[in-house]
Amino acid sequence: MSAEKHFDVIVVGGGPVGLSAAWRSAAGGARVLVTDRFGFLNESCGSSGGERHWRVQYTQPDIFRLTLATAPLWKELEADTGRTLVHELGSLWFGDTHVPTNEGHIADTAAAMDELSVPYEWLSGKEIERRYGFRDLPAHFEGFLQPSGGAIDVRGTLAALVRQCHLNGVRMQSPERILAVEPGQDGVVVRSDRATYRADKVVLAANAHVNELIRPWGAGELDLHTYEMALVTLRDRGDGVRRPFWFAFQEPTAEDTNLFYGFPPNPWSNDGLARLGPDFEVDALADADLATGRPRPAHVERVSGWVRAHLPWLDPEPVSTGTCLAVLPGDPQRQFYLGTAEGLVEGGENVVVAAGGWAFKLVPLFGRICADLLSRGKTEHDIARHALTGLRAAVQ
Repeated sequence: MSAEKHFDVIVVGGGPVGLSAAWRSAAGGARVLVTDRFGFLNESCGSSGGERHWRVQYTQPDIFRLTLATAPLWKELEADTGRTLVHELGSLWFGDTHVPTNEGHIADTAAAMDELSVPYEWLSGKEIERRYGFRDLPAHFEGFLQPSGGAIDVRGTLAALVRQCHLNGVRMQSPERILAVEPGQDGVVVRSDRATYRADKVVLAANAHVNELIRPWGAGELDLHTYEMALVTLRDRGDGVRRPFWFAFQEPTAEDTNLFYGFPPNPWSNDGLARLGPDFEVDALADADLATGRPRPAHVERVSGWVRAHLPWLDPEPVSTGTCLAVLPGDPQRQFYLGTAEGLVEGGENVVVAAGGWAFKLVPLFGRICADLLSRGKTEHDIARHALTGLRAAVQ
């Protein structure tokens, strides 16, 4: 096979984790190819929209330590690119403090912050109303403000990662659809709709499409579920209050999880628009390609209803609506899949898989972990919870 088709590392999926893994591998001296089915900087498979929640706090201490390890890597990426990517607006969690959710658990997360000496301020519902302008919150609501949380500039981050890949000599090809990944003892054969390649190592960072490549191995597939979640853009009335990102924890209803979140207008834009969403994991898609980009009217109305009831600083009439894909493990305690495919297929030690979860906040660290697993077969970070175990029978 020609040198043009043989690489030290091939990364399948040019989203944020794939780009981070490609950059880190190339910076370590590897000859790297990264491919993407849709084109780089696309918003087709989960990186849609302008922002993601940056937070350090997690209910699970091992994941908490991962976010703490990620924070300085964001600073490094910002220094390398000369651009602020993480904006520390604060992270406000409030509501029913003992309700377990896919986002976490308020009381247990506060205990984890105590254990890890991470600062926060505990607030009653009335204090939250006075400070930030919420209205008519249930009397028992309370929560915390973690001051270093906030919002990540998604598009700025993707641009920064593409730049790092270019500076480190990563070969980037798109649109290119990978059809098969065939590990073996002496490397991995990667077949696409354009060519056949050989690599010493491969990273599968195809997220919603990762099971298409794992299924032929015959060991089952990752227990991932893809949801098309509503996004609602609303106009801020401009009352001059500086607000954090917020997440409202509530008891579920018969119809949905009853969870809502909101970003204030982005500090990197001047449009005066806030973005809110319902965190409803309902009716998983059979295939990510079935996503329509159109939110359910009932979910948009649920957001507008919550705004009318509790957020007087926003106009409840949407300026625009859209969706994003959330690719989440069936077990919410797992959070992500991250590790090698050793034991799943012959040569699986030559393949690293990174898929699932609300992982944007961990992009710089996950890229480094992938590169470490490729080059050394291990990482100093505790990722045991996220190993490729608990696979389900393949869906044909």
